[in-house]
Amino acid sequence: MSVDESQESVAGDPARRTGAVTGEWEGLAEQARALAEGRVTSAELVRRSLERIEATQQTVNAFRRVRAEAALEEAAEADRRLAAGERLPLLGVPVAVKDDTDVAGEPTAFGCAGDFPPKERDAEVVRRLRAAGAVIVGKTNACELGQWPFTEGSAFGNTCNPWNLAHTPGGSSGGSAAAVAAGLVPAALGTDGAGSVRIPAAWSHLVGIKPQRGRISTWPDPEAFQGITGIGPLARTVEDAALLLDVASGNHAGDLHRPPAIAAREAAGRDPGRLRIALAWKPAVTFTRKPLHPDVRAAVTGVARALVRLGHFVEEAEPDYGLVGLAFVPRATAGVGEWVARVPDPSLLDPRTRGAARMGRLLGGPLLRRARAAERRQQRRIGALFGPYDVLLTPTTATPPPRIGTLAKLNGWRTDRAMIAACPYAWPWNVLGWPGVSVPAGFSGDGLPLGAQLLGPAHGEPRLISLAAQLQDDLRWHERRPAGRPAANGESGVSRGGR
Repeated sequence: MSVDESQESVAGDPARRTGAVTGEWEGLAEQARALAEGRVTSAELVRRSLERIEATQQTVNAFRRVRAEAALEEAAEADRRLAAGERLPLLGVPVAVKDDTDVAGEPTAFGCAGDFPPKERDAEVVRRLRAAGAVIVGKTNACELGQWPFTEGSAFGNTCNPWNLAHTPGGSSGGSAAAVAAGLVPAALGTDGAGSVRIPAAWSHLVGIKPQRGRISTWPDPEAFQGITGIGPLARTVEDAALLLDVASGNHAGDLHRPPAIAAREAAGRDPGRLRIALAWKPAVTFTRKPLHPDVRAAVTGVARALVRLGHFVEEAEPDYGLVGLAFVPRATAGVGEWVARVPDPSLLDPRTRGAARMGRLLGGPLLRRARAAERRQQRRIGALFGPYDVLLTPTTATPPPRIGTLAKLNGWRTDRAMIAACPYAWPWNVLGWPGVSVPAGFSGDGLPLGAQLLGPAHGEPRLISLAAQLQDDLRWHERRPAGRPAANGESGVSRGGR
């Protein structure tokens, strides 16, 4: 393995102090099994979830909307169906969705302030969750229009990292990540337009899957943010993430992207075979400094060593990214502009959001069309890596999770520079529309979670999921959790590290 053998992983210290998962931290698949076997009721699971949410709203602040009354009614109905012998993949299991996802009867504010009207219909992905029997307990916090890798804003306050409340869980799906990491729900959906599932997965010690574009329908939008944003699961285990991916996957007739179906949970139980893995440290060109934190390098090196120990061939190799960023910016800012047009009172938006929307208007038209037309060339150039290699391994982020407020108080230009420096590895895969999985890589010297990213070519989720499951069996990250339940009502919160 051509990696720096002098780099010692710091992933082990707090993680090795953790104990086995307790009965209060069952995952998605285990809760579904317990319900089907009659060992617990949906009412019990949903009530426990709601109690945890209420107890941590003053500290973790994971939820924008909580559907307490509706969720309990849905749990009671699930129990009646279970008693009658009905079985569905998630019948009676509590889950959460992000604030950018339509739930009938609830507003979709996507992190913005203002009076948003309640939606009349569920998004297609929520319809599919309900069809599988899931109970939606609420909508989780997201930064304004999903633009930043932190989850803070005037509309809802700060969402905090259950591993250390002084730090962000990441973003923009930080509320979903915090809800799972704190044990409020067994799994949740987020959306990923530049790493917004994978980044909070890395910074919250979770598995986060960015699926192939279109794998999960974004309807009522035919595509989201000019095709760079998709929906994906966050969970503590690969099996749970894969189960949620299977349940949520599928298309609406109006979707622009309709990839062939996969069996994600089946892949999680399958040996990946011996793979050729490229380990890349260099991110795509952005004309900004992106120093890699030594703890991140050490942690990802530890993951690479684990892959070698499991029988895979790993060597350092870099994809040819070219100037892929020139295609990302017009699409991302155009997407912000499209969402700003839906906001009831744009004067309440963050000045950085209004600036991004103006940029989107400037870069629209011919430049946007050119950016989208370049995608196939970019796929061919970057995809050339997947001739000699099966999987690309990179850090998920370049740094551990920042402290709350570090990025939120910056102006637009400084926010962009700081964001690129902290998170330079995830966004190119949004331009390509290809799948990626962030897995826990251990902890920093300060006990903060870190992640490694497994990236593949088009429709490559099964291989990535199989490999992630094999890594989980070896590294046992799912047995670690925050050292104590996040405190409520002004208590001191959780300590660093885990138990």
